[in-house]
Amino acid sequence: MMKQEELIFRLPTREDAEEVSAYRKEFLNADSSMDGAGPLRRFADPFEWLREIENYRNPETVPAGKVQASQFICVRERDNRIVGMLQVRHYFNDYLEKYAGHIGYSVRPSERRKGYAKWMLRQGLDFCRSIGLARVLISCEVNNEASRRTILANGGVYESTVYEPEEQIDLQRYWIDLSTPAAEEKRS
Repeated sequence: MMKQEELIFRLPTREDAEEVSAYRKEFLNADSSMDGAGPLRRFADPFEWLREIENYRNPETVPAGKVQASQFICVRERDNRIVGMLQVRHYFNDYLEKYAGHIGYSVRPSERRKGYAKWMLRQGLDFCRSIGLARVLISCEVNNEASRRTILANGGVYESTVYEPEEQIDLQRYWIDLSTPAAEEKRS
């Protein structure tokens, strides 16, 4: 199990390019979804991905049909390895409101079951508070027990299950209230 002080939650930089490539490759090799990594699946060149996520961060350069978003990486300090990624969408478009929510995240396949997702989500929720969100929507596939437990451990309250027709999957929707002391106590 990881110790909190071993992890750094931050924006990715050009210095992370090699690790970003390795992260992407591991997901592709495992045929696993890269939730919370923005458009990383589409970009073999990590520098192109870094440019694209910068476009998402800036309200003036958000790609058409998309929303302003902040991309974070979770780096294990002792070996500078990216163990996870998390993306915060600052507001909704129709798709996000119905299906994906404010936050997406993933943990590198070889680094799962170590508590990284729970810790990362806690950091993401703190960021959501800092940009003025009072509550956030997070969804996960019905059969993703690890993600469901991560959301619940961070104060998630189940709302509904919806069918996403493009991916042909059922998604559970959870809300986390960021304005009540009860949410803070649950997350401690």
